[in-house]
Amino acid sequence: MLTATLGPAERSSALARMAEQELDVLVVGAGVVGAGTALDAATRGLATGIVEARDWASGTSSRSSKLIHGGLRYLEMLDFALVREALKERGLLLQRLAPHLVKPVPFLYPLQHRLWERFYAGAGVTLYDTMALSSGHGRGLPHHRHLSRKSALRVAPCLRKEALVGALQYYDAQMDDARYTMTLVRTASAYGALAANRARVIGFLREGERVVGARVEDVEAGGVYEVRARQIVNATGVWTDDTQALIGERGQFHVRASKGIHLVVPKDRIHSATGLILRTEKSVLFVIPWGRHWIVGTTDTDWSLDKSHPAASSADIDYLLEHVNSVLAVPLTRDDVEGVYAGLRPLLAGESEATSQLSREHTVAHPVPGLVVVAGGKYTTYRVMAKDAVDAAVHGLAHRVAECVTEEIPLAGAEGYHALWNARARIAARTGLHVARIEHLLNRYGSLSEELLQLIEDDPSLGRPLAGADDYLRAEVVYAASHEGARHLDDVLTRRTRISIETFDRGTLSAREAAELMAPVLGWDKEQVEKEVEHYEKRVEAERESQRQPDDQTADAARLGAPDIVPL
Repeated sequence: MLTATLGPAERSSALARMAEQELDVLVVGAGVVGAGTALDAATRGLATGIVEARDWASGTSSRSSKLIHGGLRYLEMLDFALVREALKERGLLLQRLAPHLVKPVPFLYPLQHRLWERFYAGAGVTLYDTMALSSGHGRGLPHHRHLSRKSALRVAPCLRKEALVGALQYYDAQMDDARYTMTLVRTASAYGALAANRARVIGFLREGERVVGARVEDVEAGGVYEVRARQIVNATGVWTDDTQALIGERGQFHVRASKGIHLVVPKDRIHSATGLILRTEKSVLFVIPWGRHWIVGTTDTDWSLDKSHPAASSADIDYLLEHVNSVLAVPLTRDDVEGVYAGLRPLLAGESEATSQLSREHTVAHPVPGLVVVAGGKYTTYRVMAKDAVDAAVHGLAHRVAECVTEEIPLAGAEGYHALWNARARIAARTGLHVARIEHLLNRYGSLSEELLQLIEDDPSLGRPLAGADDYLRAEVVYAASHEGARHLDDVLTRRTRISIETFDRGTLSAREAAELMAPVLGWDKEQVEKEVEHYEKRVEAERESQRQPDDQTADAARLGAPDIVPL
């Protein structure tokens, strides 16, 4: 089983090695598409590097609805190809590539009209299940079922009786998007890719018209590296146009940002054994099971302000509460909201003004020799996007390159996961941890859980829960810094864990202990620990303030009141 460590020493070594050799492929941007592209290239035997200006998945890929799904609503748009492709990928992820990270999740669709709606929606879900099976990767998820109102209320007692006349229940899948992306980077690294976060491309190297490399700034330690590469892949999502501007042209298409916000509420606020999918006047609304919480989302509005820290306004929050409360017997209030997060979808600009009508298809272009651009798409189909990007890149290489093999490459932690899951009671007995803790570790790290258990064996204090966040062990904070590339407190509390959205204090009660656990790994002194904690507290307060503002402009201004700990 291949493993790779993304610690401080490995990061420094990766930057130095990128500057010492000519790469076949340099990937710019480490969201899910960039990370997938690095894995695709590395597993074809190409000398590969990947750099990210901030943290792995710090943009869109940590702020999604956390669903792996075919996209039922795209059937209504008659986009059968996209749905078929996404359903195939869903099956691959569940069954082969990442069973430790991607899990089935049930959804209930309340019906509000008799006869015609059951027939119409039922036909759509039947087609959805049939397309999944025909992909060859549809097994493992239960078939949809029709429910009477009485049966639906038994499954979801939270619903108002008058809000439905019956229901359909079907299955999709979910994952922790930031953890999934980071695991992709680790897997790529295990196959030889050189990976560095907090490493920003500030310019491209040119020889005539051809792009032959990039100037990469080490945002942490300072200094600029010249990284030469035969092909560069721009996979920067909503920053695509900004990256293209570094070579003096916009490129062949335009990427537009659409903001989606989500609320996180405790599990006991919504009494249901299933997730919910509700139709709104603009799109659909999901209520998604999330451990001891629910995620409620999402919105779909145009965004042209700060891309690094999209802000949720009071109006956004009210919109979600209003729509979810239209079906709940016990309405949610602002006081029920533990966490709020906002993300930006990178959509290919079309003719429609409504962002919900813009394409979720992806596009790959070769705007100038040596540079490939990939944009658009959706999280579920990242592997297909990555394959298409590398296929375009290898056309510019002089030697023959192997075909894509990522359909057969399990992610780090997948190998042996099922056997360890079956042995979880024995592992609990051996380690002295409760079996629920072992299940938690296995569903976050898979077979890599053994590395965390070794940390706990070496230092039993790491087997205790983190202060203010009982769901997580202290070992997970240390491991995030030593193995998963976390460079700052914010990386751990918002992406390696989800403490920032899963606690009413937004992680402020965990901040100091987490920073002190990270300090020995990252070489922080007391001054840096204080700086990390202070920055995190200011970030939380800026987000809270933005969520009290009436509109996007005022919310954006409030959020920008807390700058990044290492400004770009």
